[in-house]
Amino acid sequence: VQLQASGGGLVQAGGSLRLSCAASGGTFSSYTAGWFRQAPGKEREFVATISRSGRSTNYSDSVKGRFTISRDNAKNMVYLQMNSLKPEDTAVYYCAADSLHFSRRREDYAYWGQGTLVTVSS
Repeated sequence: VQLQASGGGLVQAGGSLRLSCAASGGTFSSYTAGWFRQAPGKEREFVATISRSGRSTNYSDSVKGRFTISRDNAKNMVYLQMNSLKPEDTAVYYCAADSLHFSRRREDYAYWGQGTLVTVSS
């Protein structure tokens, strides 16, 4: 499956953005999906994941209550709604998918998109 992330940009602290990830080349409902992020000089870290059906989700503690992951299998899309953004949310955000795992570990995801940059100004 191929993934294409979009929706990043520059936003002020306290603002909102919605990231989108378009999937192609596979039966998207067969894959769990996740969002990860990588800030300059830091390792890529887990943000959120969603099960194949969309009924189960999991978030990192740093974004819980502010970010919401969702999916539309009919449209082959995954979304990350980001509210109450903070400067520390600044990073390149990546969408990922896997046919086996519902996981917080980046090693468990076989497919990755190219990333979209989110910059939060103070």
